[in-house]
Amino acid sequence: MTASRGTMRVAWLYPEHLNIYADRGNLLLLERRCQWRELGWEVTPVGLGDALDADAHDVYYLGGGQDRDQALCAADLVAKKRDALAAAAERGATVLGICGGYQLLGHEYELGTERIPGVGLLDLRTVRGTGRLIGDVEITVDLPRVDGTTTGPHALAGFENHGGRTILGDVAPLGTVVHGHGNDGESGAEGARRGQIIGTYLHGPLLPKNVWFADELIARAVGVTPAELPPLDDRLEDAAHASARRAAQRSAPNHSPLARVRARLGRG
Repeated sequence: MTASRGTMRVAWLYPEHLNIYADRGNLLLLERRCQWRELGWEVTPVGLGDALDADAHDVYYLGGGQDRDQALCAADLVAKKRDALAAAAERGATVLGICGGYQLLGHEYELGTERIPGVGLLDLRTVRGTGRLIGDVEITVDLPRVDGTTTGPHALAGFENHGGRTILGDVAPLGTVVHGHGNDGESGAEGARRGQIIGTYLHGPLLPKNVWFADELIARAVGVTPAELPPLDDRLEDAAHASARRAAQRSAPNHSPLARVRARLGRG
């Protein structure tokens, strides 16, 4: 990991194309939480054809996009930015992909009859399914920290809307589904992670509903533990988190391991 001397530096990949799920709200949340703590904040848009600096940023961020835009970005990502993104991940920078950005971190994803290559930073691929997996979702995660401790288990809550079914290879899921569909609606896994490379289908956007996770990203970027960050009054943020979890509990399928066992036994 590379500390930023009190400044969080973010490379926002394809802001003009991968931005349809309110994902810019994630960056706004990070900016505000840095400013409230008097930490520095830098965001660098990196678009089609732009060079990507493997050493200049703490977080490399990919959001979600429509199929045409995602395919366009995939071609550029593989041809122009894959090596730099891999080098950034190797040195310990955070790579965060959400929805379409998550799919781009794998080996490939299906788009109609085409197979679109990804950068292969995560051992996974995405195939097309029947219908879309849509709704509020809650998962439990237990993430390792740079100091050897872990975060969890903690809840992440958000919203999912994807037609792809993501199949994991030799890579850990980000978390276990409590309510919702997750990667494929069947496995009980959601997202994927390898070191600080993180992919997830949770948006809505993700970070305003889960500020503990935002603080994990900020702390890593500025070279401290989350406990060392100046505390903030998070009553509204905590209420948003609780509301998102309640929404998932009310409206989303229960795909927890116990629920799946009961379903197989015909016990509801």
